[in-house]
Order: sequence, then C-alpha cells, then structure tokens
Amino acid sequence: SSNMENDVSLKFHQQLLLISENLVTDDVAALKFLCTDLLHLSQLEGVKSAADIFNLLLAQEYLNAEDTFLLAELLYRIKYHSLLEKLGYTKEKVQERLHEKGRVSPYRQMLYELSENITNEMLKQIILLLHNHLPKRWTTLSALDLLILLEKRGMLTKDNVQILESIFMDVSPDLLEMIDCYKKAKGKDSSGWSFLFQPKVGLKYMVLEVLVLFSFKNVPFLTVRGHFNHLNQKTCSVVGLCTSEISVLLASFSTFFFSFLQIMASYKMDGPHRGFCLIINNVNFNSSQRKGSCKDAEQLKRVFTWLGLDVRTYTDQTSGDIKNLMETWQHVQDHKDRNCFICCILSHGKSGAIYGTDDKLVSIRMLTSHFTAKQCPQLAGKPKLFFIQACQGNNIQCPVYVDTDGTTSVLSSMQERVSLYESIPEDADFLLGMATVDGYVAFRHIEEGAWYIQDLCSNLQLLVPRGEDILSILTKVNEDVAKRDNPSRTKKQMPQPAYTLTRKLIFPIPMAPPPS
Repeated sequence: SSNMENDVSLKFHQQLLLISENLVTDDVAALKFLCTDLLHLSQLEGVKSAADIFNLLLAQEYLNAEDTFLLAELLYRIKYHSLLEKLGYTKEKVQERLHEKGRVSPYRQMLYELSENITNEMLKQIILLLHNHLPKRWTTLSALDLLILLEKRGMLTKDNVQILESIFMDVSPDLLEMIDCYKKAKGKDSSGWSFLFQPKVGLKYMVLEVLVLFSFKNVPFLTVRGHFNHLNQKTCSVVGLCTSEISVLLASFSTFFFSFLQIMASYKMDGPHRGFCLIINNVNFNSSQRKGSCKDAEQLKRVFTWLGLDVRTYTDQTSGDIKNLMETWQHVQDHKDRNCFICCILSHGKSGAIYGTDDKLVSIRMLTSHFTAKQCPQLAGKPKLFFIQACQGNNIQCPVYVDTDGTTSVLSSMQERVSLYESIPEDADFLLGMATVDGYVAFRHIEEGAWYIQDLCSNLQLLVPRGEDILSILTKVNEDVAKRDNPSRTKKQMPQPAYTLTRKLIFPIPMAPPPS
C-alpha cells in the first residue's frame, strides 16, 4: 500500500513538472494573477516559474494527487487546453464541473478576460489616462501588472470597479459589457455566470448561440427548459457539433439564462455599501432582565457584518430613545448610497408593539412608518427589513431555562390584537419578520438566546451562500423554529413574516466563510 502511494505521488509530481516545463513567462504571469485570491501576494511576488505556483498550491492543500481540478481550471482559464490531457481532463469535462468545483472568483475571471482583450495601443491610452495615479518611475509591463497595481492601491476591488468603467468608456466601450455582466452577476455562484467569462471557443459556438437565441422567439416562457432538449439534434447538423458539445454549451446557456431572469427580478444589492443594520437590544427592565439577549445581539452583529452591512448596536433603550433613534436614522443622508436598511429589535412586547426599558409601548407601525418612500426618500425603492424578537401576547413566562419575551402577568386571551399587516406601511419594499404570530409568546433560552434569532442567523449563514432569497430563508426559519419545544415539551412557537416586497431580495455571497 505504501509503495502504491509513493508511485501515485511520484507520477503526480512528474505530471506537474511536465506541465510546468510547457508554460512560458506569460502563462506564469496569468497563473499568478488567477491565484491572487487564493494565495498571499507576498508569496506570489517570489514566484519565478509555474513550479513555484504549484508548490504554493500544494502547501496550502489546494492541490493534491487525488484532486487536480484547480490546476485543470487554471489551465482552462488561460486557454492551454492541450495540457489538460496530462491531468486526465478535457475542455468539456472542466466546463461541466466548474459550477461545483470552480475556485477562481467571477471578479478575477472578469479582470483576466479584460486583460486578454487589452491591446498594446489600448494599454498606452490607459496609462495616459491614469498618469496621475501611477508611480513616476514605474514602467508597466502588461495589462495584468496594471490591474494588480490598481488593486494594491485600493482603486479597484471586487465591490468597486468604477475606475474600469471610466477607463473603458474612453478607451474601448465594447468592453463595458463584460464589466456590466460582472456587476449584475456579483454574488451569484459560478454555475450561473462563469459561462460569461469562459474563453471563446470558436465561430461554430457563436453560430450556435445565435441559433439558440433565435429559437426562443416563439417559445412560451414556461416551456423554455424543455425547449433546450429539442435543440440538440436539430442544431448539431447545422453547426457540425457533436451532441456532447451541444449539451455542454446548452447547459451553460440554460443556467445563465435563468440566472439572468432571476437577477432582473431582484433588488439591486451589488453596490459598494450594502446598507445600515440597527440592533436595539433591550436587556434590563424595571422588573425583569432578558437573559440570553446579548447572545442574540452578538450573533446578529456577526452575521449582518458578514453580509456586508454597517451594524450599529443600541442597548437598553427607553420608548423615547427608540422613537428618537427612528427619527435620527430616517434622516441619515448616507442611505442614498446604500442598497437596503435593516432593523432588529430584541425586547418584550405585546400585540403590534414592543416595550422600551421604561415599560412603555412603541407601536411597530410607528417604527416602520419612518422609512416609507415619502418619509425617507433616500430608501425609496430599496428593501427595508425589520426583525422583531418580542412576544405578541401576555402569557406567563415558561419555567427554568426558558423565558418569554412578554410581561409576566396573565391576561385574557380576548385582549385586543393588531393585524400583522397593520404594522407595516402600505408602501412597497417592506419586510417584517416577527418571532411569533400575533397573541403568542416568543421563547428565549437564557443562555443560548432566542429560538427565532438563533435560527434566523443559522439559516442566513447556510442559505445565503446557496443563493436563496430572503423569503425562502424565512420559510426555512419557520420550519426550524416550529420543530423546537421547551424542556417539558409543552410549548411551541411559529414565526410569521409579512411583506410588501416587489422583487426577490438576494444577498450577494460573501467571500469570507460564515462567522459560525
């Protein structure tokens, strides 16, 4: 067994050496650039050959004898398809697996494809335009060198490609389409959009794309997916492609087509600033303490910071403090540069309202009304999300380990209730996520935090990277909370969302791993 492992390792390193010997200086520069998001710049600066890059990838466990796909992807990206055979891959096999195993980010793909389309004459024009931003003694060797410099200086990031738009507006407007596609696709998984940044694969493929597009002219929307199957045999004879080649291209096009439709029906969430997230955490009341609430506030802060929001936390707010906060944030001018607004309130409550720490009620409708299009025009057309962890009824608190986010008195179940939809404005673009349905308590573990908040945070971390929209995520939260029960197995809880959203709300997938 040991000898067999040694033989496999030897053969693998021989393959790497052979591939390295076939890659010239420009290829090495391209590989370095494509690995920029995977390896530290300090490591890459010392690279002289492809073998150096391979050793770095081996050391970081991106590459091993059992899994060579990253190297196959890199060779595919730099269009060195003939070397794929050394790893047991073909161009088509790499294309098929990119959606599940691709490691090069859409941002890096877009920059590399741009560099491949920049001619020497265009490069001279770009350097002239950026004259004031470049080191006086710095000599540009290539388009990739220029892009790396812009990144090092913070002028170009995955969230801000404005400088590229300005440059190509003057130098080559036709390349703006590539940047625009990236901006629309940012945050989507590579299965939907890597097709846009694949190396060009010949005239016959371009002919096929045109045929596919024209074939949709008289196809009803609901039958589009089935229509792809009809194209295979029909189109093969026209452009001289084999069935497997057609299938690969159509699969890519199909995924792109439906991802495109999804993005067109979604809120814009790809700006440089995602938005503000307020967390109001009321812990200490005159007659009680909401133990476990700080755990919820900390988890919300970690998750929404991970999602790109600027989080502000306010602890132990009276009813007057809460009203003043809403008025203050209503008039914040920076909303105009943000994609959304989120407010999380952790407190006691009753039907249609939450308590300040002075035991006075604040209506949820009053809170949300500050952010209508009329009252806060900077957020017009943008999603406003309110998550409320508070009881909506006045039942007795549960026994040890479980608290209720309501007052401790026992009141009649005939108490006046407020419809959930009365708590949100008639304006569009609001979502109100309540921990419980009207009239009932919301449970909170005194050590682990509230059922609703903990399941909300867990599902955001699990499902945002899968590209799920917020309503799908809240449906899963409902399911998870409904499965919970208290230690005596006598009490349950059901959250309830209400919304006037007009589009899907999909958070861009963060580059960093989930916080927990």
